[in-house]
Amino acid sequence: MNKDLKFLIVDDSAFMRKVVKDMLKESGYENVHEAANGLQAVEQAAIIKPDIITMDITMPDMDGIQAIKEVLKVSPNSKIIMCSALGQKNMVLEAIRSGAKEYVIKPFEKSRLMEAIERVMYS
Repeated sequence: MNKDLKFLIVDDSAFMRKVVKDMLKESGYENVHEAANGLQAVEQAAIIKPDIITMDITMPDMDGIQAIKEVLKVSPNSKIIMCSALGQKNMVLEAIRSGAKEYVIKPFEKSRLMEAIERVMYS
């Protein structure tokens, strides 16, 4: 496992960002950045070129689907994991078509997130 990976957590919920950040830190990842919406995600991705992005679907200013497309323009090597609530299956499919590599359903266990990270990094 590469502990030098750069992460960007994108979620309009500060609580969800903290939950994901804590999971990553507990797993030994230190390089973790945050964005509260799709616009911030694009700005951050252009600067830090994250290896992995966890992306919420429903956010103000720019939703996760649009953000995927824009992020991949500025950071084409970033691997995106969608984090969505149950019942957003059509949105998840749209996210995958837009370039997301994996998804996890909220609320999720730490083990599920770590499995998704492993899959996107070594697929």
